[in-house]
Amino acid sequence: MKKKILIFFLFLISILAACSKDTGSSITANRQSGQNQPQTQEQTADENDGLEAGYNEEQGEDKKTAGEGSDSRPTADEGRSYMSPSNANPMIWADVPDMDIIRVDNYYYMVSTTMHMTPGAPIMRSEDLLNWETVSYVYDILEDDPLHNLQTGNMYGKGQWAASLKYHDGVFYVCFGALETGKTYIFRTTNIEESFWERTELPAYCHDPALFFDDDGRVYIIYGAGQLYIRELKEDLSDFKPDGINQKFVDTRMEGKTANPEGCHMYKINDRYYFFVIDWANVDTYRRRQWCFRSPSLLGEYEAKLVFDDNFGFQNNGIAQGGIVDTPEGDWYAFLFQDHGAVGRIPMLLPMVWEDGWPVIGVDGRTPETLDIEPKAEKDNIVTSDEFDYTENKLHLAWQWNHNPDNSSWSVTERPGYFRIRSNSVVPNIFRARNTLTQRTEGPVFASITKLDTRGLNPGDYAGIAAFSFHYGMLAVKVEEDGSKKIIVAFNEGESGNPVEQASFPLEQDEVYLKIKYLFNAGKGNKLMAIDNADFEYSYDGVSWQKMDATLKMQYTLDHFMGYRSAMFYYSTKSPGGYADFDFYRIAYSLK
Repeated sequence: MKKKILIFFLFLISILAACSKDTGSSITANRQSGQNQPQTQEQTADENDGLEAGYNEEQGEDKKTAGEGSDSRPTADEGRSYMSPSNANPMIWADVPDMDIIRVDNYYYMVSTTMHMTPGAPIMRSEDLLNWETVSYVYDILEDDPLHNLQTGNMYGKGQWAASLKYHDGVFYVCFGALETGKTYIFRTTNIEESFWERTELPAYCHDPALFFDDDGRVYIIYGAGQLYIRELKEDLSDFKPDGINQKFVDTRMEGKTANPEGCHMYKINDRYYFFVIDWANVDTYRRRQWCFRSPSLLGEYEAKLVFDDNFGFQNNGIAQGGIVDTPEGDWYAFLFQDHGAVGRIPMLLPMVWEDGWPVIGVDGRTPETLDIEPKAEKDNIVTSDEFDYTENKLHLAWQWNHNPDNSSWSVTERPGYFRIRSNSVVPNIFRARNTLTQRTEGPVFASITKLDTRGLNPGDYAGIAAFSFHYGMLAVKVEEDGSKKIIVAFNEGESGNPVEQASFPLEQDEVYLKIKYLFNAGKGNKLMAIDNADFEYSYDGVSWQKMDATLKMQYTLDHFMGYRSAMFYYSTKSPGGYADFDFYRIAYSLK
């Protein structure tokens, strides 16, 4: 993934000095810095250079200026257009949890968890383990039913969890369980970079499954938390094998020391069987840790060893759960994630060696700031800007819908150059809104901006951009019953999900620019601070910005079980029939 050279570094040093006089050293990554929130209410065009210039490789056009009077429109932030990839941790400062990773020839492939978002189970590719691009999704929708369609209830925090990715005899496999359906799914394809996967459903939920092909041709799923289980599959993976192995596998619980280890990854290396799980320590460091179990036979006695226990200087959040992979040159790496506050669960790349048949992860047991890997490709589309210049209704792979979309009620071709959402139902809040379009946010600093045309809105309608999670914050245009419009910042009032206004101004024209600025972290080493604030601004010309008097304190909670998304949305609370037009979506790695 393309790494950003963080700006305002000296400014952050002053922040840290103000926070504490302790200057003790640590080995945390030197990219973990950010900047304080701006104090001024208005910002000029010069101050917004980082947000208003760039280049979008996907759409192939240079766009050089910004503002209402421009002939062309910029597509990406200035920083991403010229900075080289970095070999510094974290490898991806965005919500990419539960990774499983494989190598096929000279390419590395990874799958991650996206739960209630669709399309689901993103497949990412890299040539160097540093720079990652999304190349496909395993499925468009998991189930077409009222729950997944946000018609009766929802499946927030459920859906696709902790997938297992394997390559065997020329076929790629992805296996995962879904709590809301009570099923385990196996998808397969011969071309992992195309979104055409054959699907099999198993009539049982297997928690955090590890798909495993043994050398004798037999296939298994190992799954569970604490007590692990093993079930044999038919040779063609179409179902569980009726007379196959179906039994307890290994009890990974250790009295007084752990709480239900899970996240199993299974391997056979040099004639030994290995599986990796994580635990939450009830003693010692009291954080997530990585364990390895090994045995000379699949169903034999396993011995256990704690192989990694580090927090990279961030609070007491351990780095654990993920896969291991070797390079063509024979080097080994572990790709594990860390809970990192509101931005989500972020991947760390760790060198690994073998000693006495055990994996040794990290450098002297710690997470290195940088790795001795030469970048091979500057590729990164995990998040991206988008001008919505499409010739068909097929979106960039960085986008995911909240739950299943209603494909009859959105378009990027109906009004060329715009993303249009139509309202065809009445809902109380954004949690029930169909066709909410999202991308990940990234740390430590991030901004997203859009331009909204409100001419299609009706009384009772809301449209805008949101810092989307359970504790959301929206910057929206709200239409009152008399047809008047106002710009609002609103937060979730609680369990109902209904918006509570924090600040508002009358809307003075039909088109308005909307911006959310995210500050996730500041500092480095043992001074790393979880800021997790979002601020909201609007503009009538894309040049001068007005800050709304409301700051969202973002919170990562299990209600959605996902890092904050930047979301464009539109919904009706009174009557359907309107529409909202979004001119573009742009990102920046600056709080200017």
